[in-house]
Amino acid sequence: MTVPALLSTLRIPVIGAPLFIVSNPDLVIAQCNAGVVGSFPALNARPQSQLDEWLHRISEELAAFDRDHPDTPAAPFAVNQIVHRSNDRFDADMATCEKWKVPLVITSLGARAELNDAVHSWGGITLHDIIDDRYARKAIEKGADGLIAVAAGAGGHAGKWSPFALVQEIRCWFDGPLALSGAIASGGAVLAAQAMGADFAYIGSPFIATAEARASPEYKQGIVEGGAADIVNSALFTGIAGNYLRGSIVAAGLDPDKLEAAGPDAMNFETSGGAKAWRDIWGSGQGIGAIDGVVPAAEFIDRLAREYAAAKASLA
Repeated sequence: MTVPALLSTLRIPVIGAPLFIVSNPDLVIAQCNAGVVGSFPALNARPQSQLDEWLHRISEELAAFDRDHPDTPAAPFAVNQIVHRSNDRFDADMATCEKWKVPLVITSLGARAELNDAVHSWGGITLHDIIDDRYARKAIEKGADGLIAVAAGAGGHAGKWSPFALVQEIRCWFDGPLALSGAIASGGAVLAAQAMGADFAYIGSPFIATAEARASPEYKQGIVEGGAADIVNSALFTGIAGNYLRGSIVAAGLDPDKLEAAGPDAMNFETSGGAKAWRDIWGSGQGIGAIDGVVPAAEFIDRLAREYAAAKASLA
């Protein structure tokens, strides 16, 4: 398997997933300084002009960290681009990413060759998230450097296939960079992802319960108190099947066990009480049972590193 030089020196093989609304520069910088890839959706920066400010700050603070820690430089950061044609910010956001030469671009909801060509032109690499082998093949055909396999159990818009099935199908034909997403919340699970054929673990929900995350105290506590049984899968809120915290659905005045099918305007879903997906109905993966407190991102990454090392040692 081939791992790009950009991703070959991480402290542990972890990419922090871009969390809609939740990821911000504070979290990204903390993740990168602690040795794992930090990322955020471009659409989290609002208005669009704020994206330039965020990339300026992230670039400067990571460069300063590298100067102060030459032996343990920061990990690279990533920006997530929604490639779907409905994203009317796409061109402006790509121009801003080009200005700052974003090292890693994560693409979602569609694969576009022109995006991959643009990122390659400034020396960056692209990873495309997929939920099945068919989409994986299309992404590589259009020039993506690597893949993020979103398996069953992941937060938000999750896939429905077992990680074992998804990774083994991809590895039958693809030997490039591969990250695995889906209920990964411990160092042992990171090692397990590698054992089944992935290069990296792609971790999202545990970072919601960190001090730097832009999430409400109630959302963070829901992650801490929740377990796999507290995750509800539904397409009602966005038109695409996703995993959400049961408690937030109840708080929005809905019965999690009697959710209707998605309507024609699902992307703009709003309850009669004004609750909206992501802001009030909270995405989460099934792995949150391993999260027992709200801590700084660096502390959580330290724990992952210890557990990862212990898991490797136990197999030696």
